[in-house]
Amino acid sequence: MLELRHPSTIGREIKRNKYPQAKIYTFHWALEILKWRKRRVTATKYRKLNESVESMILQLIQQYLSPEQVSGYLKQHHQIAISHETIYRFIYADKARHQSLKPYLRQGAKLCRKRYGSGARASKIPNRVCITERPIVVEEKQRIGDWECDTMVGKDKKSVLVTAVDRFSLTTCCSRVYSRSAQVVSRAIIRMLKPHIDKVHTLTFDNGSEFVKHEKIAKALQAKTYFAHPYSSWERGINENTNGLIRQFLPKGTNFKSISCKEIKKIVNHLNNR
Repeated sequence: MLELRHPSTIGREIKRNKYPQAKIYTFHWALEILKWRKRRVTATKYRKLNESVESMILQLIQQYLSPEQVSGYLKQHHQIAISHETIYRFIYADKARHQSLKPYLRQGAKLCRKRYGSGARASKIPNRVCITERPIVVEEKQRIGDWECDTMVGKDKKSVLVTAVDRFSLTTCCSRVYSRSAQVVSRAIIRMLKPHIDKVHTLTFDNGSEFVKHEKIAKALQAKTYFAHPYSSWERGINENTNGLIRQFLPKGTNFKSISCKEIKKIVNHLNNR
């Protein structure tokens, strides 16, 4: 059954796919021209990915940088503009390459995940100050001393990693504890940040019950504390991203009791000296 086409559509097809030396339009020549055009597009599609660039991408991924970070690094330091999606396609194009790089990838290409809240509601934290009251300078990330804090729970639901990261310098501190109680977590944060007390201005937490003793932390570190909105982990995005980096070394299902302090220190040193 013939389909009706507008005369202008037929005219464009003839102009685009008629062989130049031919007197009339033929289907077979049009098909060959179409195949040639596709081959030409395919040959130039990844023209930025030469052997040198591919080698740099592999080296950076193996340093636990995400494709997004690799894209930014190449643009800033080598003036090479490659999107993170192109880097993902390069990784997944070869099965063996993907398998070899899998241990270094944080979440593959799955960027959207359902977020679940945890811990106490905001109303159960005494004298809680909302993140909206945090000084503007903190949002600008132009000074050292504005920290985000969180906890990571091990397989046994008892061993815990307490993490803190500076918003500007991305300096990371991490401490293993054997309880998620507010008393234990507050002591861990004070112990981690006490050596940097002159570089502690603010601390931002989620609404977990382990941060109920935030006033004790504030007094010990001479800093102000703030809390993100409930179930809004993106408001502490730097800390969440850092936890993702740590999960590359200590995947979910890891029992933190089996991880030595020396191993944790090695992971922190790796993150702070990338």
